[in-house]
Amino acid sequence: MEFTARQIADFVNGTVEGNAETKVTTFAKIEEGRTGAISFLSNPKYTHYLYDTQSSVVLVNNDLQLEHPVKATLIRVDNAYECVARLLQMYESMKPRKKGIHPQACIAETAHVGDDCYVGAFAYIGENVTIGKGTQIYPHVVVEDNATIGEGCILYPNVSVYHDCQIGNRVILHSGAVIGADGFGFAPGENGYDKIPQIGNVVIEDDVEIGANACVDRSTMGSTIVHRGAKIDNLVQIAHNVEVGEHTVMSAQVGIAGSTKVGKWCMFGGQAGFAGHITVGDHTNVGAQCGVNSSVKGNESLIGSPAQEPKSFFRSSVIFKKLPDMYRDLEALKKKVDELTK
Repeated sequence: MEFTARQIADFVNGTVEGNAETKVTTFAKIEEGRTGAISFLSNPKYTHYLYDTQSSVVLVNNDLQLEHPVKATLIRVDNAYECVARLLQMYESMKPRKKGIHPQACIAETAHVGDDCYVGAFAYIGENVTIGKGTQIYPHVVVEDNATIGEGCILYPNVSVYHDCQIGNRVILHSGAVIGADGFGFAPGENGYDKIPQIGNVVIEDDVEIGANACVDRSTMGSTIVHRGAKIDNLVQIAHNVEVGEHTVMSAQVGIAGSTKVGKWCMFGGQAGFAGHITVGDHTNVGAQCGVNSSVKGNESLIGSPAQEPKSFFRSSVIFKKLPDMYRDLEALKKKVDELTK
């Protein structure tokens, strides 16, 4: 696929500076630019690469002030990062989609597979499963009995969707994701732990993306729910009866314990952990490795473990670094007090 700078500028509502007929055929990071590639600049830390990059076209923000001449053709836009995302989406959508059912796929007679679907080799589609039109089921995917998969979804190799789970439209599940495994429910007894049957399911709404080896557990009763537009990174654990709000995003290795309710438009950094049976309000930002053990009203930013607001955390961090000196001073003071007492 080949595009001119002018065509790209028209698509992203940008302004060309330089040769509008410059052609590009691929994408590249600005520091690894090459002829025929388009790059973008949104982080000021990378500005110095702009003057030496070999990329033919670079997307930049309108407010960028040039300090030196540049060789590349520039396309100025309001938000370069957002525009390159749109271009990548367009590029991805133009790739041919897989279609057809591989003869080595195993599909139950009672299952319904919609039009223009792809089902790869050794995929298993169970009894009474419904697959919406245009969905792609890659090799070694397992969709168990009575599950529902919507339209335009992508299930990459080795995804497992357990029985009775419901997946919405345009959902992407990356390799190794497990949807609907049993929640971690055990009751202590005289001879060990008795398993509590998990008779609920998982509901994944439209436009959700779930990363590789992430797990969303089925509920004890009712549903574990991931609402529309949520984006969940690799190796995330969402426990039974959790509810994740619309457009919430969470980075790798986040863990959310059972029955916690997470609001809309939240952002969770890597390895953040959440206690069970709490509520996290809308627009809550939680830093990496943060430990949240009580409910949060929303519209807050938290870091540290236990979680606290950033100013308090940083003040505490300064004191923590001084603790060894403070301890020595305290011991010396105690000795002087003892001497005076004697």
